[in-house]
Amino acid sequence: MLIDTFLSIILRVALFGVGAWLVMRTLLSAIRTFVLPRAVYDTIARFLFRHTRNVFNFILLRLPDYRARDATMALYGPISVLILVPAFLLILQVGFTLMFYGVGAESLYAAFAMSGSSLFTLGFVSATNVVEFTLAFLEAACGTMITATLIGYIPTIYSMFSKRELLVSTLEAGAGSPPWAVTLIERSFRVRALTSLSNMWLKWADWFTETEESHTSLGVLIFFRSQQPNRSWVTAAGAILDAAALVRSSIDIPIDPQADLMIRNGYLALKYIAKPFGFQYHPAPHFPQQPISVTRAEYDAAYTYLQAIGVPMKPNIDQCWLDFAGWRVNYDAQLLDLCAVVMAPTAPWSADRCQGRSRLTPVFKDVNQVQDSEVSADANSEDSLPDSALPSRVE
Repeated sequence: MLIDTFLSIILRVALFGVGAWLVMRTLLSAIRTFVLPRAVYDTIARFLFRHTRNVFNFILLRLPDYRARDATMALYGPISVLILVPAFLLILQVGFTLMFYGVGAESLYAAFAMSGSSLFTLGFVSATNVVEFTLAFLEAACGTMITATLIGYIPTIYSMFSKRELLVSTLEAGAGSPPWAVTLIERSFRVRALTSLSNMWLKWADWFTETEESHTSLGVLIFFRSQQPNRSWVTAAGAILDAAALVRSSIDIPIDPQADLMIRNGYLALKYIAKPFGFQYHPAPHFPQQPISVTRAEYDAAYTYLQAIGVPMKPNIDQCWLDFAGWRVNYDAQLLDLCAVVMAPTAPWSADRCQGRSRLTPVFKDVNQVQDSEVSADANSEDSLPDSALPSRVE
């Protein structure tokens, strides 16, 4: 009898410890997901995002066309956010159930009923001692805190989403839908605005900085899709980077350092946004050692078209190609990877060449396991531009 009592006490103490660990782990996950302003790896959030995506993949593979898939994927981001709270509350209830049982509840059923009553502040089960009252108050506070945090989290997400989409929507007027760098240059030339693109480079440099900050601290924003099916923040980023690369490499106008800085902001932002997904990139990409997805034939066609409509092109097309590729190699891989992850709409020189790169269920890798050298060789450098960002030259 004494042995049975001793074993019962040991079991209850152990269950109380497990419950306390579950509660602390859930609160830590909520802080990492909703509060901490940086990209961090969290097991609970990762599990929920991955398996929610698996459910969506099951549906997506059975849809007939892109419009249906786009409409379905538009729900993935919001549902992934909303599912976090009931998941956190469920784990909290399980944790406090074990704690109530550990401090003397008659059965697991009685502990579960007391935990649910406390978590949702229903009050249909009353505590009988000081310890149970303390646990009941703590559980009610934890549940309220997590729910209130989500209420404040959702407006923040949509505020950042709206800010991101402003320039993405504006780009359609110049770059078309879906956006393409060649279209942007053509329309700028026709309105005699090639030499005034500096303001656009400045705006997009700021956009890349703000997008990196919001999409690394609130990673689910990556999957929030634009209002129109043919728009995507990823393809817009690719179009503006390609436009700057074309202007710097091939258009015969005065050099604008703002284009260089915008490209640098852009490829660093894309690399850091892609970091939690476990993609690996060359730390110092250099063409032609690292190839790009835009072919020479595609570039020549774009060069010839722009030249035919009167855009002032630099005369040495071979050198222009090497210069363009020297810029593009810095962001080519991460642009295509992000297009694949978010299932971006088809757009020239970006989402139209993602076949074979698709990762239906992202890895959501622990960012602490990804070395900075895998993201960028110069991410913390104070230099104006890294060697890897300079276009290759023919001696």
